[in-house]
Amino acid sequence: MRVLVLGGTAEARALAVALQGRGVDFVSSLAGRVTRPRMPVGQVRIGGFGGVDGLADTLREGGFTHLIDATHPFATTMTAHAVAAASLAGVPALRLARPGWAGRTDADTWTWVPDLDAARVAAESLGSRPFLSSGRQTLPHFAGWIDRDVLVRVVEPLDGEVPPRWTVVLDRGPYCLDRELDLLRGHRIDVLVTKDSGGAYTSAKLDAAAELGVAVVVVARPPAPRDLVTIDDVAGCLSWLAATGGIGDEPRRPEPPR
Repeated sequence: MRVLVLGGTAEARALAVALQGRGVDFVSSLAGRVTRPRMPVGQVRIGGFGGVDGLADTLREGGFTHLIDATHPFATTMTAHAVAAASLAGVPALRLARPGWAGRTDADTWTWVPDLDAARVAAESLGSRPFLSSGRQTLPHFAGWIDRDVLVRVVEPLDGEVPPRWTVVLDRGPYCLDRELDLLRGHRIDVLVTKDSGGAYTSAKLDAAAELGVAVVVVARPPAPRDLVTIDDVAGCLSWLAATGGIGDEPRRPEPPR
């Protein structure tokens, strides 16, 4: 067995630890969009594949027997490429995607929208001091907010200038409730804009918004490809690999010193 993990998420890093612990031969692949990414354990490649054909060639030439797509839940292009490439290379593929936030008790109080343009329109009707926590690549959709005091949080510095009334915070999760409360209070935020990324890594902002009565606009997740099996935790990935390749159910124990 040799597994190619399309990573860049906390779940992908946890999967790498689990695979290493079971003695599975694997490689994690990162897109390379972040200058200083959090690196998983084990062998890592960085950079794109050159589309579907390039990914299929990597699977064949690298001797990979399985493909696990553990990219961000909104990385729809990469997921589509993974499905197509796995089919071309004749290897089984799996999607590891952390659960979304729709199951939270306060989710029915949020404004759910299908896309970023709808998020902008909804946010404009709900508040005047927005907190954009939807990722740097989404910011062009809100570029017209030059007359608003906008808080933006991103991992990497932005390219080019931003409107003078925007405040850009460089930070990365995980985030805690106390810090999120201070952030929202300090900038007098009255509407939060985010995507349904899911998981606990960045969910503290939602807890803070609920505590402070801040309106929340959430972009719903895109549907997953119908022909791609999706698992929401590392244990499920290991069970899938065990069923399709015969890895052990328990972590490999280190050999005693000689």
